[in-house]
Amino acid sequence: MTGFGRAEGADDNYRWAWELRSVNGRGLDMRLRVGMGFERLDPEIRKRLSTAFKRGSLTASLDVRALGEVSSATVNHTLLGELENLCRDRGQDPVLDRLLAVRGVVDSGEDRNAAAEDEARCKAVLATLEQAIAAMAEARRVEGVETERHLSARVEEIAELVTQANGLDATRLPAIRDRLLAQIDELIGDGRDLNRDRLEQEVALLATKADIREELDRLSAHVAQAHSLLSAGGPVGRKLDFLTQEFNREANTLCSKSSDKDLTNIGLAMKAAIDQMREQAANLE
Repeated sequence: MTGFGRAEGADDNYRWAWELRSVNGRGLDMRLRVGMGFERLDPEIRKRLSTAFKRGSLTASLDVRALGEVSSATVNHTLLGELENLCRDRGQDPVLDRLLAVRGVVDSGEDRNAAAEDEARCKAVLATLEQAIAAMAEARRVEGVETERHLSARVEEIAELVTQANGLDATRLPAIRDRLLAQIDELIGDGRDLNRDRLEQEVALLATKADIREELDRLSAHVAQAHSLLSAGGPVGRKLDFLTQEFNREANTLCSKSSDKDLTNIGLAMKAAIDQMREQAANLE
């Protein structure tokens, strides 16, 4: 979800530039910094950003600079003369500063054309924002392609580890049962008063608790779901976040049921791959 986009625009009186930055975030968080006079665009800016991006911590900055003098003030000499005469009729000396402050004496170019120019400028500023959004979206897309490639590699690694665990499981339970029965025979051979049938039932129960086939089946299902999400495209970051939690739950159970070195190593390797997968998923929208 990291990316950067920049776009510039200008009219006869102003030049402006948008800079958009994005970093990883669980949801969508936006921080805006716009120039004086453009605060009213805040709702529209947020709307356009939230339409383009669904996840990430975004910063949007608008820098606006005036191109020289943008005001062309004129004096209404007729009105000014009337005000001067009025002052003299009342026996007062006309004070220019006070007369110029009277509404209508000074007519600024901004006042005459402010509404039309402001509306046109706001539209142009928003059009430039769309260019910056497109630039950042492309940067995020390129990063997403590379991230999905790494994620696919981790999913394949997990799938291979599941296959290895399945291979171990074919001989694992009989070996556990034989080992426990051998221990029972040793105890009985020592002349201890033990109920062999009861002990064999306990052995069967322990072997069942050590069975990892359900965990391996669920891991295989998660692998298939991960492949489906990555091939479907679109915003999948949150779904993959949740899926990595499910992967991790099964891997933890696998390790807790392990009683031999090989299966433990497979479980630990699986957890390492899942951690890498979680980190990569945080980069996706």
